[in-house]
Amino acid sequence: MKIARFSHDGAINFGILDETDLVVLAADPMFGGFETTGERVPLADAVLLAPVIPRSKVVCVGKNYADHVKEMGGNEPPAEPLLFLKPNTSVIGPGDRIVLPALSDQIEHEGELAVVIGSVAKNVRAEDADSVIFGYTIANDVTARDLQKKDGQWTRAKGFDTFCPLGPVIDTEFSFDGASIETRVNGDVRQQAPLSDMIHSVADIIAYASAVFTLLPGDVILTGTPAGVGPIVSGDTVEVAVSGLGILRNTAA
Repeated sequence: MKIARFSHDGAINFGILDETDLVVLAADPMFGGFETTGERVPLADAVLLAPVIPRSKVVCVGKNYADHVKEMGGNEPPAEPLLFLKPNTSVIGPGDRIVLPALSDQIEHEGELAVVIGSVAKNVRAEDADSVIFGYTIANDVTARDLQKKDGQWTRAKGFDTFCPLGPVIDTEFSFDGASIETRVNGDVRQQAPLSDMIHSVADIIAYASAVFTLLPGDVILTGTPAGVGPIVSGDTVEVAVSGLGILRNTAA
């Protein structure tokens, strides 16, 4: 089931994607279930928004693809998930503008698979991780690379407003079987990898992160980016595609 958050006629609603229509839900499905109102909105008439606004945090995993570790100058991948956070104020939706901050001269894209947490999760065992997942979506972990190198830690480089595009939908039944991720800038392929190349699995990431802090419904986990990260400049259009999840498209300005 693919869930969208959208605006139409001045109202914001959630809906189930049904081919060319959105079947309007009575409430946020994460908290109110999947009861529908009986209304249908043509997808062409709706503006898709970020499918979730994290209640507390965006949890990110660094260096989770071996080839990306190498391109960042590392030799051995992290033995454990390398965690950092992005503020929820960094989240934007499909079609929204990535604002390039004046403080940086080197903004880069990082296409990623994102996990949306659906229930309170603390000390979750890896084998139980599916029970706390609401679904999956696509993310772009936009990064000010020069500030990342300058600061020695990643908060400022990863945390600017608009630096976490999410969307276009949440898929509650996403399958990893044969799935891959691809990032394009102005149509040119920059990143491409099977999701099976992730060093630490989604289940292991949830177990590791939930041992540190409680994950709340609506929290989002970004699972890392493959090799091929690179610069974006004003006017560039970034597309991140994941098999079965669609395309997250944003333009930098």
